[in-house]
Amino acid sequence: MAGHVKVSPQFRRLCAQFGRILGGESEIEAGPVCFVTRMTNLRETILNRRTRSPLVQMQMFSFESLDRSGRALCLGETAVHQNQVNRLISNLRRRGIKVTAIHNHWLKENPRLMYMHWEAIMDPVVFARRTKDSIAFLG
Repeated sequence: MAGHVKVSPQFRRLCAQFGRILGGESEIEAGPVCFVTRMTNLRETILNRRTRSPLVQMQMFSFESLDRSGRALCLGETAVHQNQVNRLISNLRRRGIKVTAIHNHWLKENPRLMYMHWEAIMDPVVFARRTKDSIAFLG
């Protein structure tokens, strides 16, 4: 965690819990923003070259702007294979999370990847659990 960011012990604990639920590394950025990264195990090529780049493999989640009722702006992003898009949309929507973007990042990748982004205003622990449940099928 960034040592220079002034945050409450409660925020630090919440951020650590958020990261544990999502199975990733948590850090606190200026804001404060709790930012969690997790690597996927996507087996991809781009331009016929194998890639393990974090630009391809990384899932990202965050929360910030925590209010007195314990709700925050919560965001998520992951790459998925094209044939997994509809299932992930359904999983997230069913759990009260808005899917905000579905788009490609690369050309000539194999298999075809789409990047999905989602958002909600909710308790970060609830968001983390709902996100974890929604993405569990990705492996």
